[in-house]
Amino acid sequence: MTAPRRLPHQGPPSDAELLEASYRRPDRFGEIYDRYFAEIHAYLGRRLDRQTADDLASEVFLTAFRKRRTFDRERGEVRPWLYGIATNLIALHRRTETRKLAALRRSSAAEERPEHGHEERVISRVDAGNEQARLAAELEALPDGDRDVLLLSALGGLSHDEVATALGIPYGTVGSRLSRVRRKLRAALGGANPLSGGTDG
Repeated sequence: MTAPRRLPHQGPPSDAELLEASYRRPDRFGEIYDRYFAEIHAYLGRRLDRQTADDLASEVFLTAFRKRRTFDRERGEVRPWLYGIATNLIALHRRTETRKLAALRRSSAAEERPEHGHEERVISRVDAGNEQARLAAELEALPDGDRDVLLLSALGGLSHDEVATALGIPYGTVGSRLSRVRRKLRAALGGANPLSGGTDG
């Protein structure tokens, strides 16, 4: 009796498999690029200006390509590894991010000035501007590590495990930092949840 025939691998290759395949065939790295470029670009664009995001998104994948042999699949997946590279590059452009937050505060404060229109509309815009300005100020004042954890979670949509992998910190540190930052931001926003737009009740 003959042994059953082994079925070929089903489904698309995993990220780690693609990365390893690119050792021999560098063009396979293009599939990693296609999978995650838009997501990484969007994350960068929400933390920095559009032009800087365009530049850094390409740099993230260039860095990943150059360091692809150093990726350790035992420590996590490719996606948070890319977010870690992106966050490290953002750190080099921290002044730009700080200026963006300062500009957000100024623009929000400008909206407090009354304009012609219905009274309720003006009041609504003033309230939204005040809250946005407070949030921007609090984000700007956060320690770099706390801000990175918050924005990887809120903007990147990474899990606690993925944030830990991206930043190279313990899982428990992610939870404690998020808890501390959320408490601080909720207090600054009068009880509003900065990640959901709701209020605690």
